[in-house]
Amino acid sequence: MRFWEARFTRLYPIYLLSLLLAWRMFSPEYHAHTHRLFWTGIVLTPLMLQGWVPSIATFLNTPAWTISAEAFYYLLFPWMARWKCPSSLRLHLAKMFGVWMLGLLPGALYILFRPDGISHLDRWSYGPWLQALKYTPLPHLPGFVFGVMLADLDGRIGRAARLRTVLGVFGFAGVLTLLCFSSVLPYAMLHDGLLMPLFGCIVLSLAGENFLSWGFSWRPLVLIGEASYCLYLLHFNLWKLIHDSGLLGILGLARLDPWISYFILIALALLALHLIEKPAQRLLRTWLHVWR
Repeated sequence: MRFWEARFTRLYPIYLLSLLLAWRMFSPEYHAHTHRLFWTGIVLTPLMLQGWVPSIATFLNTPAWTISAEAFYYLLFPWMARWKCPSSLRLHLAKMFGVWMLGLLPGALYILFRPDGISHLDRWSYGPWLQALKYTPLPHLPGFVFGVMLADLDGRIGRAARLRTVLGVFGFAGVLTLLCFSSVLPYAMLHDGLLMPLFGCIVLSLAGENFLSWGFSWRPLVLIGEASYCLYLLHFNLWKLIHDSGLLGILGLARLDPWISYFILIALALLALHLIEKPAQRLLRTWLHVWR
């Protein structure tokens, strides 16, 4: 119970703020959906359940579809944490490989059967089955399981081991290479499972002691990293507010866009972290007696 309370106090304050900032999206959402779907979205979104209905998974705040997945995974995590890890490294890696293959399966099946009849998939493609693949929790569950298994693998490698540096260089190079050729790769698989091992290599590297982790330990990057959850959840609606209001034009800063917008979003995320997220977290944890 304390784990769930701790996760709730960490996630919900900024999530609620992101919904309050979405007030301008009510009218577009109302006209984009049937009355039944609109009110379903109104009910499910504050409960972090909108991601289970593909057609309203991005309701009010597009990136917040991940909150439904995250809440579901955290619900499962206490049971996952009890899994016994194999003593054999080879067996553990084989299981991780199997989880990766399982993560590729939904995208592979979509490509094979083409249930939406889309001949060429890209980020702008739309179809009910594609929405389910991209935004509902179950297709992304192997990625979470892979991360849980990665934590055990991390404990088997020394912090200063040269292997971590090699894995990091390989992971970053692999991700950059695949992104450069993303136009010719299957989008349905690139969207999630395909990069799983490369991201795992990067995480293992940054969890160690090497030039990559030292570079990312630069204080300004650490501060932005602490605010990354705020930045992720708030950026969509804050971007719309900044540009729909014409604020940059009024201030004579439009010529500096989009870089000035990026700076403003990061600054607002840092303010949200220190003025809203952390105070609300302390208040909720005191109220719920978390960690006591």
